[in-house]
Amino acid sequence: MKLFVGLGNPGAKYAQNRHNIGFMALDRIAEDHGFSPWRNKFQGQFCEGKLGDSKVLLLKPTTFMNLSGQSVGEATRFHKIHLDQFTVFHDELDLAPGKMRLKQGGGHAGHNGLRSIHAHLGADYARVRLGIGHPGHKDAVAGFVLRDFTKVDQDWLAALLNGIGIGAVHLAAGDRSKFMNAVALQTAPPRSSKSPKPKPSPQAKPGFAPSPALDTEDERNPMRRLLDRFK
Repeated sequence: MKLFVGLGNPGAKYAQNRHNIGFMALDRIAEDHGFSPWRNKFQGQFCEGKLGDSKVLLLKPTTFMNLSGQSVGEATRFHKIHLDQFTVFHDELDLAPGKMRLKQGGGHAGHNGLRSIHAHLGADYARVRLGIGHPGHKDAVAGFVLRDFTKVDQDWLAALLNGIGIGAVHLAAGDRSKFMNAVALQTAPPRSSKSPKPKPSPQAKPGFAPSPALDTEDERNPMRRLLDRFK
């Protein structure tokens, strides 16, 4: 049995925030793979289903981000889930928008949701880091993550979530390379080999000199030039 946790804040006010991309990822997995309806459990929203041959539980803590560990700890204890079967989806400031990386263990890098999980369970769990970009200054981070994705973000966000939905089966099976590849095919698809190649610029043939531009009235009039030769 696997547990996938998405981090975010509950309520319509926060639903489209950058900080809620973890919730969005789980919503896509549940929708694409026909999971059970969401219900309130473990201080969060909870549902279950299958990804390939794996039974998977999805959890969105509704304790607010800073207390995420309370919800996750309760769910892992109830289902006796070991940390090596537990993956967290969360927003990542240090990755460009639309980029995704997998990480096993390590620090929380100041992310309050991860910090809370560390306090309850330790650090030895997998993370799917979902890039949202950085506002450029640490003082602007709080406002940045709690604002909605913009219209400019919608294309890369849709591609990223689509890739996660497609690749979730591989993640549940423990094949991280195939999961990463499934996401990459959506976010950075390869160029078609049938794309037309640019034509080379035409070059003058050897020994051929192009005619000079005809600027004056006499030069533009061939008959005038012919008569001038017999004067």
